[in-house]
Amino acid sequence: MSLTITLLGTGSPMPSPDRAGPATLISAGDGPEGEHYLVDAGRGVLMRLAAIGLGAPNLSAVLLTHLHSDHITDLNDVITTRWVMTFEPTPLTIVGPVGTKAVVDHIMASLAPDISYRIAHHQDLEQGPQVEVIEVVEGPVDLPGNVRVHCAQTDHKPVEPSIGFRFDLEGASVVTAGDTVPCAGLDSLCDGAGALVHTVIRKDIIANIPLQRMQDTLDYHSSPEEAAQTATRCNVGTLVLTHYVPPIPTGGDGADWRALATVHFDGPIELGDDLHRIEITPIQ
Repeated sequence: MSLTITLLGTGSPMPSPDRAGPATLISAGDGPEGEHYLVDAGRGVLMRLAAIGLGAPNLSAVLLTHLHSDHITDLNDVITTRWVMTFEPTPLTIVGPVGTKAVVDHIMASLAPDISYRIAHHQDLEQGPQVEVIEVVEGPVDLPGNVRVHCAQTDHKPVEPSIGFRFDLEGASVVTAGDTVPCAGLDSLCDGAGALVHTVIRKDIIANIPLQRMQDTLDYHSSPEEAAQTATRCNVGTLVLTHYVPPIPTGGDGADWRALATVHFDGPIELGDDLHRIEITPIQ
């Protein structure tokens, strides 16, 4: 068995015509019969899922690394679309840090008019979307299926708490870091992992932009160099970079990003446009 990483959205808070918001799909198996775990739900996530032949009804769970707006922008769309595109009650499991339930409760409240319209119009809809929220801090995440999921706290202060996730299946393993600087919690997840999916920003470029709001991003994100150092320190097999700030031009090979990481990590480094796919096989 292997785990497949699909970079559904490689963008950032800055809207891009070519890059959807932060979202990564971890899959065990292909198509509707597979187990599919959506990590974060940035803008355009369902469009990107549709491009690979999947949709909200096919998700085993949604896992949120933190509650920054760009990582949850389309969570409401996932909730609603799963509800209206399934024809029997299909609860959606949402896993996230403490505070997730309050956010989901507010999303559900905002959807109340839409829910009432649809129930009034469709005789087969007798109740609104069914959502189960699991708030986690660290340790195993109790989800059905063959993939084992663990989480640990990361460091994205003042965004607190924030968490990363590790997915394990018969020797194949993938860690999704979310936004964070290097920290002990992330290291604990990454130890010996087959792959690390890490959001990164180009601190060398942003440091020269004379805008305080851009300067503020430097102290709570990792650079390609820092992500690479984490991967090396934890004996990770493959480093996958995403959430590019500033954006890599569409179709570009990101050679300058890769070069920065290569100085600190001698394994495979993956990056690319939305829908870039990487297969992670069991470690021999």
